[in-house]
Amino acid sequence: MVLAHQLLLGYFILWFGILLTSWWLFARRRPPRPQPLPQPAPRVSILIAARNEEQAIGRCLSSIRQLNYPHEQLEVLLGDDGSVDATAAIAGATMLGFAGSFKIIRIEEHLGTARGKANVLAHLARQATTDFFLITDADIAVPPTWVQGLLAYWRPGMATITGLTVVRGPRLFDRLQGLDWLMSLSLVQMVSDRGQPVTAMGNNMLITREAYQATGGYENLPFSVTEDYELFQAILRRGYGWLNVYDPMVLAESLPIATWAKLMHQRRRWLRGVEQLPLGIRIGLLLYAGFYPALLLAAWWWGLQVALGILGAKMLAQGLLATSAFRKAGLKPPLYLLPLFELYTVGVTAGMTWFRLSRKPFDWKGRQYRE
Repeated sequence: MVLAHQLLLGYFILWFGILLTSWWLFARRRPPRPQPLPQPAPRVSILIAARNEEQAIGRCLSSIRQLNYPHEQLEVLLGDDGSVDATAAIAGATMLGFAGSFKIIRIEEHLGTARGKANVLAHLARQATTDFFLITDADIAVPPTWVQGLLAYWRPGMATITGLTVVRGPRLFDRLQGLDWLMSLSLVQMVSDRGQPVTAMGNNMLITREAYQATGGYENLPFSVTEDYELFQAILRRGYGWLNVYDPMVLAESLPIATWAKLMHQRRRWLRGVEQLPLGIRIGLLLYAGFYPALLLAAWWWGLQVALGILGAKMLAQGLLATSAFRKAGLKPPLYLLPLFELYTVGVTAGMTWFRLSRKPFDWKGRQYRE
């Protein structure tokens, strides 16, 4: 029993050591400097997959129209994946009079192994005519500096530049998602800054035509519900460079997930990518996720007061990380959410565990997929 107590104490010391070290490294990080764009500004293709997005597509395309990049150098391709609502009509009306190139492409067939969003992007990549593909989602609003922000970090030999995303919405549930996103992305950034590739995010990324075509495109990659991670891995295998950028210039805003059930579908899809990460990162994530079971043991063995003290220390440590994460993104940290964030985290962890063990199919825009 003494050994068990020592192991539990060692776990908490290791847990807090990792979190505080991560915060210290992230808070003191010195990011690469963006470079001025060449003149004239290069043409780029913006690729957007949409399926039944009449509530969101107008917001997304309005943000595209507000880009302070020369519009005549923009090629915007919207893939309409069998929508049965007014997605195409709203998109056309929003982009009426746009000075750049805009095209709605109706997706009616599969290319190779591609399905879902990957299939839409495979079609759009074939239609694109530039050397840079900038990919985002229909529920995303990009900042005016998005294009030059991503391009400013690109260097020859580099395949992907991944931007920063935050969730915003009026509900408490929305704000908790926003806190979850930025704290998670700050940890991803800290690992990426150490030279360890984690992932690219298909709602805010640049990929070069050269690198995309070198992979054979989505139509030649194994099907995955985390298509951005599958593409990222294919790029790494071919020796290309990559970069994750934590910069307000490339801070996109995502609409929140509306319901708990839909959030579980999203997180379970993400977990599919997590399950393919290097062993060291997966062990670290398991260590992080084991906090609450360990806290229950602490309450049983050491008493409720000690357990509450450990929980308070956890909120303090996470408050330090949240403060750095939001300030570096140019946002005010919502520290008042931290107590409720603990309940949210427990719910997400329990829900994902049940979802994983039940082997439920994945849902994407009303379609179900199994791997």
